[in-house]
Amino acid sequence: MPFPDEVAPVEVVPYRAGWATGFTRLAVELGGALGPLALAVDHVGSTSVPGLAAKDCVDLQIRVAGPPQPATLVPPLAALGYRLRPEPWNRSETANGTVCPKLVFAPPVGAAVRRNVHVRAHGGPNARFALLFRDFLRADAEARDAWGAFKTRLSMSVSDLADYGQIKAPATVVLMRAAERWAATTGWRES
Repeated sequence: MPFPDEVAPVEVVPYRAGWATGFTRLAVELGGALGPLALAVDHVGSTSVPGLAAKDCVDLQIRVAGPPQPATLVPPLAALGYRLRPEPWNRSETANGTVCPKLVFAPPVGAAVRRNVHVRAHGGPNARFALLFRDFLRADAEARDAWGAFKTRLSMSVSDLADYGQIKAPATVVLMRAAERWAATTGWRES
């Protein structure tokens, strides 16, 4: 759930090239703060797919060795103003039937670029899921455009973020089944 300073109706907007630029700046900042803890910093989610309509909120994935540990990750991120999201669903997620630990951080108060920082274990099913989602939609323009149209229509009828996410979740399962078929056919592997 958003912190009070983040509360706003759901709005899906056309793709913005500035999302990639914003990600690059944030990746340098986060990678520098975490040093060797960050094995990779990935641009994930809808803003990472050129041409895809999305909420104006950049999703970053930081891959770490092993399950993400608050004791090692909160201090360097809090020093930059990031806030650990407290909800249980921001502490674990299910990917391909496996419950996986994660941590999610909100941006500093008043940040110019809206963002979520997802910290996941390198090589974990949930990290793979995020990368496959991105790469499949980058590779399949028809799926990308259909996903963008779905999200745009959904945002026009559901303004609450929690409701939007709950309605989108089963559609994401269908999308990811197509992504898994694509991965098997093309030999895709996470990088």
